[in-house]
Amino acid sequence: MKYLMPFFLISVSLFCNAQSNIDVLHYKFLIDINDNNDTIFGLTVVTLKAKIRQSSITLDLATVNKSNKGMNVTNVELPGDQAPKITFTHQDNKLLIKKEINVDDTLTLMIFYKGVPSDGLIISKNKYGKRTFFADNWPNRGHNWLPCHDDPADKASVEFIVTAAQHYQVVSNGIQIEETNLPDNKKRTHWKEDVPISTKVMVIGVSDFAVHLSGVVDGCIPVYSWVYPEDRDKGFYDYSLAADILPWFIKNVGPYGYKKLANVQSKTTFGGLENANTIFYSESSVTGNRSKEGLIAHEIAHQWFGNMATEKTFAHLWLSEGFATYMTILYMENKYGKDTAIAMLKEDREQVINFARTSKRPVVDHTKDYMELLNANSYQKGGWVLHMLRQELGDSIFWKSIRKYYSTYAGKTADTDDFRKVLEEVSGKKLEYFFKHWLYTPGVPRLKIIWKFDAAGKNILLTVEQLQAEKFQFPMSLSHISHKNSKAIEKIYISKAIETFSIPAKEKPRKIEADPGTELLFYGSISEMK
Repeated sequence: MKYLMPFFLISVSLFCNAQSNIDVLHYKFLIDINDNNDTIFGLTVVTLKAKIRQSSITLDLATVNKSNKGMNVTNVELPGDQAPKITFTHQDNKLLIKKEINVDDTLTLMIFYKGVPSDGLIISKNKYGKRTFFADNWPNRGHNWLPCHDDPADKASVEFIVTAAQHYQVVSNGIQIEETNLPDNKKRTHWKEDVPISTKVMVIGVSDFAVHLSGVVDGCIPVYSWVYPEDRDKGFYDYSLAADILPWFIKNVGPYGYKKLANVQSKTTFGGLENANTIFYSESSVTGNRSKEGLIAHEIAHQWFGNMATEKTFAHLWLSEGFATYMTILYMENKYGKDTAIAMLKEDREQVINFARTSKRPVVDHTKDYMELLNANSYQKGGWVLHMLRQELGDSIFWKSIRKYYSTYAGKTADTDDFRKVLEEVSGKKLEYFFKHWLYTPGVPRLKIIWKFDAAGKNILLTVEQLQAEKFQFPMSLSHISHKNSKAIEKIYISKAIETFSIPAKEKPRKIEADPGTELLFYGSISEMK
């Protein structure tokens, strides 16, 4: 989902999601911003359906805090000239609206409010000293400036209608359907996204921009670059990579789910944020040397994994971040070769190992501090799980499974078990044990491997000891290299705390190497018995 700036610098107020007894169908956010102060004026028109009969509706919306930042709701109304105003209370970041609704009935509410966002909408100056407004909703920070159901599982279509000074340009999800100059040097810009998306990837960006059409993919998907005017040449060059990356994902994963792709230089607190079809990158992403190709590929991968096929809860974030991490490696492997992929995998493995030395948390992690999930478990270990599944299933079945998973859950939500069931259906293999150890168990295998050569028996005797608390079961490849540099590769299956294996060999090897193909997530030592 994101390439991170150092995440310990990010402060965010987290809370449990609003109740799941509503299903939001559509948001229309009308936002007025100005250059005199940071107060925004909002009207949200929300259409929702009730999952149960209820006497009130609860939405997430930040209340005013001790710093006098937050939102103040002035009215809640039903549409129509004669419609009565609705009774509501707004406290503890919850907007409680008194309105009876029956199961499966739909309701449209108009919420009028104003305030200074404490988070979610970043109002500041860019690196050139110019005023900007950039949404930064991930993971559940949208409620700081938008009345919403701030839950990744509740996906809705969305419109943003932004009124701002005429010198600004506005970018958002979907397709621009209006841009009108208004009196008093103001401008109204209207964007509309018909594909349901989570609030975490709903976005506006308001700034002075230079805009470039980088290309049109498949004859119908325009790919744009939005950068600061001062970075026009470098930014257009860097971001135009997206027009080459997008077709690879379409070919290998499935159809692109949206009508455009915009890559936007921004003030996001992350290195990159995968807002649906409107990706925000940090200001420093523009270099002029295309050094951020991996970042761009990662965020584009999220358009499939995280945005269209969305995790049911943040506990399953690896279905977003692990997928984007590994799909980036596969894209780079296709473009630059296997050595590039192996180097990336080895670097990722080291990050997982270092994280495992201090963390006792599994990949599927039910913590409520969602920022803690931006770690090597969700990203690099999630990517390595996919890499090991690729070795387990073979390339053909692996890719068939990925495409099946995406086609099944595009536009929907999924969890880890949903993904496992797709793999088992396609491959015919039972994978509960694999998932239990690699995704639901903390840590990775730590191995001590000792070998000696049995000259009489013409065998290499190899003892493998698992030093971690939880014992794993997994295959491991070993290569033994002769003094004449001939290489033989054997595969063993490790399933116990300590095991000894016998590998045929005509002579004592010069060297034995564990995992020569970079196929296994582990660490440890290998040495000859003295």
